[in-house]
Amino acid sequence: MTLSEVQNAISEKKICVLIPTYNNEKTLKRVIDGVLEYTDNIIVVNDGSTDSTAQILQNYPAIDVISLPENKGKGNGLRTGFKKAKQSGFDYAITIDSDGQHYPDDIPVFVQALLEENEDILLIGNRNMSQDGIPKKSSFGNRFSNFWFWFETGIRLEDTQSGYRLYPLHKIPKKYFTPKFEFEIEIIVRTAWRHVPVKNVPIKVLYDPAERVSHFRPFKDFTRISILNTILVTITLLYIIPRNFINNFRKKSFRRFIKEDVLESDGTNRTKAFSVALGVFIGLSPFWGFQTLLVISLSVLLKLNKVLAFVASNVSLPPFIPFVIAASLFLGAPFVSGDSDIFSQELNFDLVKNNLLQYIIGSMILASGGSVISGIATFLFLNKVNPDNN
Repeated sequence: MTLSEVQNAISEKKICVLIPTYNNEKTLKRVIDGVLEYTDNIIVVNDGSTDSTAQILQNYPAIDVISLPENKGKGNGLRTGFKKAKQSGFDYAITIDSDGQHYPDDIPVFVQALLEENEDILLIGNRNMSQDGIPKKSSFGNRFSNFWFWFETGIRLEDTQSGYRLYPLHKIPKKYFTPKFEFEIEIIVRTAWRHVPVKNVPIKVLYDPAERVSHFRPFKDFTRISILNTILVTITLLYIIPRNFINNFRKKSFRRFIKEDVLESDGTNRTKAFSVALGVFIGLSPFWGFQTLLVISLSVLLKLNKVLAFVASNVSLPPFIPFVIAASLFLGAPFVSGDSDIFSQELNFDLVKNNLLQYIIGSMILASGGSVISGIATFLFLNKVNPDNN
């Protein structure tokens, strides 16, 4: 794209550039000057800087400057900037760090990608983390973040920690729970949960220890990020995955579900059979309240098909629970002493409580048997209808 084409696209798409800054007096001017080559739609959030940042910003009367009285973290600065951008009528915001690691001449990369997608999308700059000068802790942190983002959203990215991004302002959440560095993880996960595409675009990066000032506190911020990921993973397992499955299933006929989610899904016939077997085993096991958590976690750990495992685990849906309990108690009866005749008693949870050992033994027998039978049946079925996927 030519410079004029980029400038026109920024204007037509109502894009602004948001620069949160805190004590980056060595690099702030260079960043602003670089952005001004493409647009003067700039919002700078001075997050309580104590250096000469305020004096530097006085030289740019044409741009919007929000000065916060005290430093409250990058997340708070971004939220403040997003609010201002929407009030000013912008639809998109490109965020660029003020520490000099990002090149303003990569702005056309984001603009071009947005035009090609022709839909609301969240774009994240993909840095070359293997180049010289990249701190090892940054490379490790990025791989760590990439894995959890994939677990929580199903989207594979090469870089989830870059602050150089393009946000669709009217698609991101309106309320957030984190104020600091972990905010950038929260916003991309929760935006992806809204079914907004999240993709990487290639960018350059510069790590100059003589200029760059990092405010990342390894222990405190890594702890905060870990706590956030724990919460997001829990929500993913207990709500997002079941929600997405139910929504997708409602949109499909049973035949279409078998075709797309079983026959054409990822994995060999053997993998799919093991996935079903795992789901049935967990669904029939006495892990009430933890079945979804267990089946999804084990599917990821064992590299099985999460959708098939989750579907199979629903063998213990409420309408089937009385039959599961009855079968478990019946199978466990020979292994306990005393009166274990369930047919002369009312079938309820008091019966399970009074015959807990009998129930646990029987449910494990039922789960093991059901798992083997369903796994073999699934494998034979898939081999018949799709023999080439072994």
